Amino acid sequence: MKKTILSGVKPSGQAHLGNYFGAMKQFVDLQDHYTGYFMIADLHALNTVQDAKEMAENTLNLAIDYLAIGLDPQKSVIFKQSDVPAHTELTWILNTIVTMPYLSRAHAFKDAEAKNKEVNVGTFDYPILMAADILLYDTDLVPVGKDQKQHVEIARDIAEKFNRIYGQNGDTFKLPQELIKEETQTTPGIDGQKMSKSYKNYIPLFAEDDEIQKLVMSIVTDSSGGLPVNVYAIHQLFRSEDELKKIYAEHEGKYKVLKELLAEDIKAFIRPLRERRKAIAADKKAVLRILKEGGERARAQADMRLAVAKKNVGLTIEE
Repeated sequence: MKKTILSGVKPSGQAHLGNYFGAMKQFVDLQDHYTGYFMIADLHALNTVQDAKEMAENTLNLAIDYLAIGLDPQKSVIFKQSDVPAHTELTWILNTIVTMPYLSRAHAFKDAEAKNKEVNVGTFDYPILMAADILLYDTDLVPVGKDQKQHVEIARDIAEKFNRIYGQNGDTFKLPQELIKEETQTTPGIDGQKMSKSYKNYIPLFAEDDEIQKLVMSIVTDSSGGLPVNVYAIHQLFRSEDELKKIYAEHEGKYKVLKELLAEDIKAFIRPLRERRKAIAADKKAVLRILKEGGERARAQADMRLAVAKKNVGLTIEE
């Protein structure tokens, strides 16, 4: 039997190259080899997106993005997190066995606290909901970047604790492992920081040619040994190391030329994805139907695992 993977992206804005090379490309690469559950993490997105129209639009757009990059609903389950009530129900059950000091170690909370941000309960509880996401599907592997490894570790810790406390009926949850592709690097944004919606330093995954040109030409050219580091780092996503060494040696110090070459490579990569996306977006009903069917398939699996958890904690009274 195939092993199961689960992952997702928050519908908190436009998908960008960092999302694609950091996570979404892996989804497509893995779907032929695993039973895949790929969710639109709209419940997680509520922590930052608090406008109903924006949330609905972002969610539909991300579903279209998934299909445009090559996720196949015949091979994988594509669904909205909020269409599976078991996610929030299991979150509450898990909340009752996790301590606040343990959750205080989570990177997202510590980072927000360090920046003196007002932290809502959703942000603090984010790792518990993510644990529920993972554990409901008997997930073997969670494809993540290195910066998300802690979330999988937390899910595994919670599963172990639950199994220990309620182990009289056997193990309830499978212990998940992170799947990190070592060759997958953090994609830098146009300012050299990690490409991120929150930093507003990203190149949209389906950008038009003129937008790509403008953004690439604005990349900060921090140089080291005559090499425009940020330009080169992004260019590595589109060409081999051997090709780039030759190109950058031939045009040493000519940053404008190198940026123009990068812009052309990005345009050539994005153009077919963009055209495919436009075709998919033209049939909104078909996209919604895929989400509906995916939600039903995800619910069937999640409800089975939740029923076992509820029975083991004593929430089910047998006749």
